[in-house]
Amino acid sequence: MRWHHFRDRPLVDPPERFTNPFHYTPHPLCLAAADEVLAYLAESHYSEKESGKMFGVLIVRNSAGELGFLAAFSGNLAGLNDEPYFVPPICDLTQPSVGYKSEEARVSAINHQLEKLEHDPTYHSLLSHFDLEKQAWTERLQQAKEQAKRDKAIRDQLRQSPLTPEKSSQLIRESQYQKAELKRLARRAEEALAPLQEKIQEAQSIIEQLKAERKRRSQALQQALFDQYLLRNARGDHKSVREIFERAERGIPPGGTGECAAPKLLQYAYAHDLTPLAMAEFWWGEPLMGEGTWRRPGCFYPACREKCEPLLHFMLQGLEVDPDPLARPYLINPKIIWEDDAIVIVDKPAGVLSVPGKNGLDSILDWARRRYPEATGPLLVHRLDMATSGLLLVAKRKEIHERLQAQFERREVKKRYVALLEHAIQPTQGTISLPLCPDPTDRPRQIAHSVYGKPALTYYKVVGLSGPYVRVHFSPQTGRTHQLRVHAAHPQGLNSPIVGDSLYGHAADRLYLHAYYLSFRHPLTDQWLEFESAPDF
Repeated sequence: MRWHHFRDRPLVDPPERFTNPFHYTPHPLCLAAADEVLAYLAESHYSEKESGKMFGVLIVRNSAGELGFLAAFSGNLAGLNDEPYFVPPICDLTQPSVGYKSEEARVSAINHQLEKLEHDPTYHSLLSHFDLEKQAWTERLQQAKEQAKRDKAIRDQLRQSPLTPEKSSQLIRESQYQKAELKRLARRAEEALAPLQEKIQEAQSIIEQLKAERKRRSQALQQALFDQYLLRNARGDHKSVREIFERAERGIPPGGTGECAAPKLLQYAYAHDLTPLAMAEFWWGEPLMGEGTWRRPGCFYPACREKCEPLLHFMLQGLEVDPDPLARPYLINPKIIWEDDAIVIVDKPAGVLSVPGKNGLDSILDWARRRYPEATGPLLVHRLDMATSGLLLVAKRKEIHERLQAQFERREVKKRYVALLEHAIQPTQGTISLPLCPDPTDRPRQIAHSVYGKPALTYYKVVGLSGPYVRVHFSPQTGRTHQLRVHAAHPQGLNSPIVGDSLYGHAADRLYLHAYYLSFRHPLTDQWLEFESAPDF
């Protein structure tokens, strides 16, 4: 059994409920287990062979009541899919069924055949010949059209003067003949190119048929593979990965589904009569923060939703799991900083939504609609992230909202934030310019991307220290989602996450980011207004 005792006896009790894998703060037992896994990885010198990877730990209790932990890695580790310290894969892909191997060989043979056809010299010579012939006929047709255009201009010029009936008839005949000649030339071009085009289409038809067959066989092979992944849950039920995704209406499972750390840990625990108590996943190795998924060494992350959400929803059935913290309904009553007949300034607490989300939580917009039932228009002029606290501007009428929105669009509105960063930065003031876009596989996380990202610009200045942390003022010039959080944490930004940022840094009791200053022109009086809200940190 790949169960591990803690080297030092834990001084804390396990939690009463199992970890919600998508919203959690690592339990002290998970932190202790992660430290032991990191020590093992350091002793084993895997860092020399592996650039970076997600790992997971699962705190378990055996039938004798002893506490211990299991460890797992996502995918492979230094080319290995099984390593004695970690739980094995749910399905050993190095030992698939005979049917799987034979079908895999057919797909491989199709790949070889396609490669041969697509790189066949005769096929490429045919394509080149066709392109040259087509270009020659295209130029010939273009020259004929230009000549016809010049001849028409001459005829039009002649028609400006009185013409004899014979001359007029001659010009008409010339025009008709020239049009007919253009049509005949176009037909000759089609007839000349047709044999070459037919040969190309024959070759391409074979290639497309092979690609369609490869796709069909690959999908069937993938589905057959997912049928071999029979997952368990705490109730003792069994379902295949494919069946789980079908019942969740999630379509075909993505490649690699079932190979993440979380399902591997739970599967092993259920198979060996171990009771799961708490779980956490963390990144080890080189950071992964380029134009793709965001991962920082030593940081804990929620389970991925694309692959793991349907699986874990099934596998956790039968366990008492921590509730989703975003699913607790309650009515909010934010502090009003300033109000008149046109606008309201409120101080949004951390953890409160600006607008309604999918979980039914109350939001500032909901509050505004309750408080001002006669108000018209969208009400909220801008937004703050749920985890961010600070000043929000509410418009009571549609025309007021439009005027304020225009100020935002012209970048006349001034916004400033205060944040605590995890560690010192250099230089202590400057500008960050990193284009941002959503991570399509891990929403709501954002990534820096030079191609798909939208421009994002932030001014910053260090203003002091707060204990071990650095206090910084941010002035965003654009309003991208998570802009300040990514610009703070990204290596090409400040490379120092905001304290409490569970998405881009380390979780804490809250995200230490507060919108403390807001200034704009009053939409009716044109008076310049300034508001400040002191943070509670």
